[in-house]
Amino acid sequence: MSKRNSQTAKTAARERLRAEREREAKRAKVRRQIIVACSVVAVLAAAGGIGYAVVQANKPGHWEAVKDQKLVKPANTTGSDGTTVVIGKSTAKKTLVIYEDPRCPVCAQFEQTVGTTVKKDVDDGKFKLQYVGATFLDRNLPGEGSKNALSALGAALNVSPEAFLEYKAAMYSAKWHPEETDDKFKSDSYLIQIADTVPALKGNAAFQKDVKDGTYDRWALEESKLFDKGGIQGTPTMKMDGKTLTGSDGKNAPMTVADFNKAIDAALKG
Repeated sequence: MSKRNSQTAKTAARERLRAEREREAKRAKVRRQIIVACSVVAVLAAAGGIGYAVVQANKPGHWEAVKDQKLVKPANTTGSDGTTVVIGKSTAKKTLVIYEDPRCPVCAQFEQTVGTTVKKDVDDGKFKLQYVGATFLDRNLPGEGSKNALSALGAALNVSPEAFLEYKAAMYSAKWHPEETDDKFKSDSYLIQIADTVPALKGNAAFQKDVKDGTYDRWALEESKLFDKGGIQGTPTMKMDGKTLTGSDGKNAPMTVADFNKAIDAALKG
């Protein structure tokens, strides 16, 4: 091979090598651009996800939002906010005020032991019953079952006072009342299941809609304010003429029929 041909071959080889290096450099550049682009997308997606999570976290919870909703007052209530719930014969001269929280286990015990006596006295016109619903256990435990159950009681009261009393008794029954730490009353379906044991509420489409829609959620919040403002220390608490009724220990609510009758008779005479 001549020196000229040899030099030409070397030049051609160098040119091919240079071209190949340029192509490889371009491919590497493209790969870097793709990696950077994907990284940017991933970062933006992550940032978007974090942003969405922050927005969701900062959204007011259901019961916070309820405070701004329109107040719907159940039928069979009085007062500017519909928070006065009085049941009984108009001829009854005195009124027993009872403060209860739906999740309260002692309230359930009272209802299971003395509830039928209270209802009979109301039916007989011995006294009227004023109910004040509390939701402080939702704050203490915490949860939302007290508020949700109170809203459902509002839906029952909208049907009739009798349906309200029967539904309240069913909620507090041994079969349906959960442990206070079990926030079972937060479930609308569970509350409707209990309601199906009450003739006036069983299969009642309007009642069920009110429970599911939370028609009386705002009312439940307004109702519970009566308890919070009253300075009551616990539930159940019973008062007549502003005086607290107690059992044989002189401190707590009467938890037996005998103690209740004794306290009521004394209050009616007072």
